[in-house]
Amino acid sequence: MKALIIDGYVDEPACFGVPPYISPYIRYLAGAMREQGIPAQDIFYSAIDSIRLSPKDHEKIIREADLVVIIAGMTVPGKYLRSTPINLQELHSISRTATGQVVLGGPIRLGFSSEGGKTASSLSGLGNAHCCGADVEAFVYDLLSDRKLADPENIVERFRSVQEIGRWGKKGAFIIRQHPDYPNVMCELETYRGCGRRKHCSFCTEPFYGKPDHRPVDDVILEVQALSEEGAGHFRIGRQPDLLSYQAKDKGGDLPIPDPMTIESLYRGVRSVAPDLQVLHMDNANPATIAAFPDESKKILTTIVKYHTSGDVAAMGMESADPEVIRRNGLKVSPDEMFSAIGLVNEIGAKRGANGMPELLPGLNFVHGLMGETKETFRLNYEFLRKVIDSGLLLRRINIRQVMAFQGTPMFGNDAAVEKHKKEFLRYKEKVRKEIDLPMLRKVVPAGTILRNVLLEVNDGNTTFGRQMGSYPLLIGLPAKLETGHYMDVTVIDHGFRSITAIPYPLDVNNAGLGLLQRLPGVGKVMAAKIFRERPYKDTQELISKTSLNAEILEHVKL
Repeated sequence: MKALIIDGYVDEPACFGVPPYISPYIRYLAGAMREQGIPAQDIFYSAIDSIRLSPKDHEKIIREADLVVIIAGMTVPGKYLRSTPINLQELHSISRTATGQVVLGGPIRLGFSSEGGKTASSLSGLGNAHCCGADVEAFVYDLLSDRKLADPENIVERFRSVQEIGRWGKKGAFIIRQHPDYPNVMCELETYRGCGRRKHCSFCTEPFYGKPDHRPVDDVILEVQALSEEGAGHFRIGRQPDLLSYQAKDKGGDLPIPDPMTIESLYRGVRSVAPDLQVLHMDNANPATIAAFPDESKKILTTIVKYHTSGDVAAMGMESADPEVIRRNGLKVSPDEMFSAIGLVNEIGAKRGANGMPELLPGLNFVHGLMGETKETFRLNYEFLRKVIDSGLLLRRINIRQVMAFQGTPMFGNDAAVEKHKKEFLRYKEKVRKEIDLPMLRKVVPAGTILRNVLLEVNDGNTTFGRQMGSYPLLIGLPAKLETGHYMDVTVIDHGFRSITAIPYPLDVNNAGLGLLQRLPGVGKVMAAKIFRERPYKDTQELISKTSLNAEILEHVKL
């Protein structure tokens, strides 16, 4: 039997799987298939971008597969540098092409989300495709029996257990070698999923996974070991709504009490089994947890900074600073609590780390179009951000989005504010970008900052875009057409609203183009032309003598 896993990409509040990330779904699926007797050499993986690049080649693979599993679903909107999630037309095309059984899984089970915050209510017309209503990895495991396919209609939909994914995560680690970005692939790690709050946020899809189901620490560590043995070096502990609440103690209050020892065991264990680790980052942190338990949270954040790699981001959902919006949508944190959480993360993580970025900074999420939103909401949100920047605190990124309403959430059918305040939203967003994002970015990475290990990814005319591997990496534009697919150190020279401009560090003055020479700190067009005209230089002494270049520039160049 041959099985094909097609990665249509996923983006959820607590799970990311868009290149260079690979989601846990993919690895769990591959492990479930292996446990049911399909050899690793008969389990194939294709990203949807790869299928677009060579459709004819993949058409043959799709036709020959006895089982085609498509992982997809975007429950939060996103913009991606070089990847595009699978679309409805492609789902139909793959389903029609396949001659074997087709299974759809992932957050797509909640509805197919399209652009503009709309959600398709139906996935009809997909032929022999079965859309899983629960966990696709559990469904596929039950579908396979002695390397034979059962009738999908006879399979009872269910959620997988932590014991099962403990096995499948290790057995499925081999699949990362087939990722088009390998070995530069970021492995999203799960500690638990589901939300334990008594009242959930009105728009969130995480409660559809039920109550929190925490994985044993040893299982996560053994999965990292298996991935490391397959060549993985980039990890993000991202598949959970609040990392600080991993195996937290439920004492009957509104929030469980964080357990610093568990996080210490997790991070220390990951470091011990991944000797070639290059990136270890986190994702979600509940600011209400930090505000309610500052002592425990401080210990956890200190542990994270001790074992992680720099440039880390604790994404925190504020959603709104408007008390009425907070009340009506069951949001989790007040503006004062949010401010104290931002301060604590800055206290522990604002110092600059080895890769040039601060060790650990907060990232804020705002959601607009929620119930109770008025024009006053935009003013309150802006004033909160103004308070943060005026206080000297740092934010890595501010995510401002409009709500996506999914059936089964309180927001479904109540998102009229999205259209009602659309013009106000656009004006406010532009104001935040100009007056908050830009000056904040100048504080986070001042001009002259050296950023290490930037992966060059995309050429766009005479500009090359790259990012450091990590959680919410900063987009970096280099004003030259450079070879992609390799790492480079860069010097920051300018700032946009959400990205920066940089040049290679150190800059090879004997071979750099005139455009790059002109962007050297302290070098204008006249000096750059002189440097260019007098090349080559055998050493720095000759460079200075021929050009009268300021000696301070030497730290940014090489010969």
